[in-house]
Amino acid sequence: MNGTITDILALIGAAFVLLAGIGTLRFGDLYGRMHAATKATTLGFALVALAAASGLEHGRAKVLLVVVFVFITSPAVAHFVGRAAYRAEGVDIELEGPDDLHIIIDEHDKPGGQ
Repeated sequence: MNGTITDILALIGAAFVLLAGIGTLRFGDLYGRMHAATKATTLGFALVALAAASGLEHGRAKVLLVVVFVFITSPAVAHFVGRAAYRAEGVDIELEGPDDLHIIIDEHDKPGGQ
């Protein structure tokens, strides 16, 4: 890739990571912080990695494989952290709509539940 395009990708990726860090500090509840920490950071990491991969002659496939791995694992980790926080005591949950997860977890926690 062109050097200018690589620089732009790296700067945009770094801006996303910076905004994710600010969002993590500024958002008030766990779910907002988790959203900022996973979504924007993943996109920022991907852009920075693509910029880094453009300058490599060897190892470009490894960098792209790492990007794919992060895109697969980041949403899964966020899901598990969110579910653990939902089950944890002492975490304030303020929902504006119905709590559909409560029904699923209650069914799962019953003896013989799946």
